[in-house]
Amino acid sequence: MIEVKNLTKKYGDNTAVKNLSFTVENGKIYGFLGPNGAGKSTTMNIITGCLAATEGEVLINGHDIFEDPYEAKKCIGYLPELPPLYPEMTPYEYLTFVAEAKSIPYDQVYNEVERVMDATGIIDVRDRLIKNLSKGYKQRVGIAQAMIGSPEIIILDEPTVGLDPIQIIEIRELIKSLGKSHTVILSSHILSEVSAVCDHVMIISGGTLIASDAIDNLGKYLVGSTVMTLIAKGDPDRIKGAAEDIRDVTVKSVSPAAHEAEGVYEFIIESNKDDDIREKIFRKVCETNSVILNMDTKKMGLEEVFLKLTSEEGAEAEEDAPEASSGRKKEKPKKSAVREKDGESDYKPLFGTGNNDENNEKEDK
Repeated sequence: MIEVKNLTKKYGDNTAVKNLSFTVENGKIYGFLGPNGAGKSTTMNIITGCLAATEGEVLINGHDIFEDPYEAKKCIGYLPELPPLYPEMTPYEYLTFVAEAKSIPYDQVYNEVERVMDATGIIDVRDRLIKNLSKGYKQRVGIAQAMIGSPEIIILDEPTVGLDPIQIIEIRELIKSLGKSHTVILSSHILSEVSAVCDHVMIISGGTLIASDAIDNLGKYLVGSTVMTLIAKGDPDRIKGAAEDIRDVTVKSVSPAAHEAEGVYEFIIESNKDDDIREKIFRKVCETNSVILNMDTKKMGLEEVFLKLTSEEGAEAEEDAPEASSGRKKEKPKKSAVREKDGESDYKPLFGTGNNDENNEKEDK
């Protein structure tokens, strides 16, 4: 569906995206995560043909976004972080304009516009000026323009930013419904949103992909992916030693347990593997003639994984983690068909995705 190979984007001495490679498969909702400045929006703008790359290539259904942009863009619908709307138009007028720009046959324009307005719930505001709509309705209009033409891939950059809780829930449900018939790439800073909506997560930091997997499998990228809190009565040194006799288990801290009697201690225990260590801990601690009062095990959620992987210490520690990309050997970066000179590009994107390319380029700069 989408194949990104050795993608690099430089602004002078600053490298926004560095040798980035990944593959997006059909029929999934992908969460694209990273801290501010990680290169998410730059990557999305390159994938959609709104921004030139310094090196690398992007294939959309086999079409090179740089060498064959018209055919590649037919496969993509894009909602940038700021929806490319014309405030003096009504939603119906704007979506009709987008449909015509996307070369929808004249006799099909009306039905196509009605279809996307119905799917996004904006029928009731079809004849109001866009400038008078709420933020939530503007986002819906932006998503509707991305859906025009039924592209196989829909890319949404921060689709719920600035929305109230009710609007966020409504947009999440809309994204889930899109995932039934489209491949969706969703960029968001709201980790609970990604957990609730996405099938697969890609985490980018410093312009480099550091993790790519199903949410439930992200623990394999971490040391200490399972954390246990053990409350036990006995000799703390013996209990600590017994627990650390277990392979891949580390006792991170030992302290007197709050609100407990004297001689009761709290142990924070981490396992280097994503497995259940309760039985092993129970048997080992019992061998010390200690009494277990409480045992609570928690696997790291998306928030903990994200924070640990994107921290400087986490990034250094994960150098030996499983390959985040598709497992292919890294290829020598290949110059794209786009040439950049003195910070400018001679690449002229086609208006094929229904987005305002000129405004996006200005915003990116």
